[in-house]
Amino acid sequence: MYEFDYHQPKSVDEAADLLAAKDNAKLLAGGMSLLPTLKLRLAQYSNVVDIAALEGIAGIKRDGATLIIGAMTRHYDVASSDVVRQAIPALAALAGGIGDPLVRNRGTIGGSIANADPAADYPAAVLGLGATVVTNQRNIAGDDFFTGLFETALEPAEIIKAVRFPVPLAAGYVKFPNPASRFALVGVFVAKTAGGVRVAVTGAGPCVFRLTEAEAALSKKFATSAIDDIKVDSGTLSSDLHATAEYRAHAVAVMLKRAVDAATQALKPQ
Repeated sequence: MYEFDYHQPKSVDEAADLLAAKDNAKLLAGGMSLLPTLKLRLAQYSNVVDIAALEGIAGIKRDGATLIIGAMTRHYDVASSDVVRQAIPALAALAGGIGDPLVRNRGTIGGSIANADPAADYPAAVLGLGATVVTNQRNIAGDDFFTGLFETALEPAEIIKAVRFPVPLAAGYVKFPNPASRFALVGVFVAKTAGGVRVAVTGAGPCVFRLTEAEAALSKKFATSAIDDIKVDSGTLSSDLHATAEYRAHAVAVMLKRAVDAATQALKPQ
């Protein structure tokens, strides 16, 4: 690990000021992505701004048809929240499948989406549910937030404060996890809303993306039979030591049907 100056601000505004004023500064939330990177000397920052102790940016509440989750809310808290389970069960299930117990008890939703790992789970929920990312400067639509490999629309001194998830009629998330890391080799989030169906795919490409052909078919008929003929183009997907692009294209189609099945079960009276 390279040397750096450590800062522990007392407010979001102070943290933003430090990010703006200090040279080569990086925000630290749960540290589940940043700390291993620093330890292995894969990145070097002059200043690290730790926001783990900040008040007011963690917690879960429902406001009508919107579920609001503070940026510093841990994965474990999302997975175990009765509010989340009642509003969006698929989101609670997603959080419960992230990493291992250590990661779930330290990692945060804000840190996850700000890092924008191409195989992370939360980006699929943000895009699949059409969520809004609330920062100290503005509101960013989920469709505009993820811009590329480990890239987002966040400005250098912009800090995520919360994520606002519209509550869908039903949703399902299914992934094929890497057995070691639990990251998604392929993960598909399907949400049925009053305005139609949204489908988001993570793990398959350099950035989370929507599967518009499947959305159109499922908006007409929300059933697995509606997507029997959906073919996923492998040309833009990732190939690595874990899976080829062709394998991932096939896996997307399989996970898509399973996610629709999960969402369909959520639609049935309990």
